[in-house]
Amino acid sequence: MYGRRASQLLKDLSTNEPGQLSSFDTDAFDQVIKECDAHHIELQGMMRKIQEEGLDIQTTRNADHYGAVIHHLALIRNKRCLMAYVYNRAEVIQSLRWKVGAVLPQEVQQKVNYSEEEYFKNHSAALESYMSEMEVDLTVDMVPPKDPYIKVRVLDDIGDVFLSDQSPNLARHSIHFLKRTDAELFISQGLMEELPS
Repeated sequence: MYGRRASQLLKDLSTNEPGQLSSFDTDAFDQVIKECDAHHIELQGMMRKIQEEGLDIQTTRNADHYGAVIHHLALIRNKRCLMAYVYNRAEVIQSLRWKVGAVLPQEVQQKVNYSEEEYFKNHSAALESYMSEMEVDLTVDMVPPKDPYIKVRVLDDIGDVFLSDQSPNLARHSIHFLKRTDAELFISQGLMEELPS
């Protein structure tokens, strides 16, 4: 039956948890492309046959016309399924950049194909370029904070640093009120911890 492999790709995609990826099904994807190629060849053959018989393609209603319609619709359906498969995976890959940062975790790298990995790198580079041009880190504070300052404890001696509005000495076990955007980098590196206010 036409379109079975393509619909199976989407069924497999729908069984994933939201925001999760399964391994890219290269074998099924390639089989659907081969089926599309076969439909295209059949469609061209039927259209050529109608033209060779001297019939008008727009008004002819014979077996070749209806066969061409079936192959055309099957081709369109398969292409839409492939596009939906790639688009949904691309959305998950884009969202991973916001969740895990600029490097894909090893378990995710094993599930993506080369094109998806390149897409992630290009998306990440575009985001980094935009953030550096605008001088703002969009990946911090996905939920707006109530207060721009947070209370932190320094876990490891950092020393004197220049932050956006102050130059504190960040000695081990010292407690400071810092701008959230300044502290996030140190917190993510495990050099500070946020304390309840």
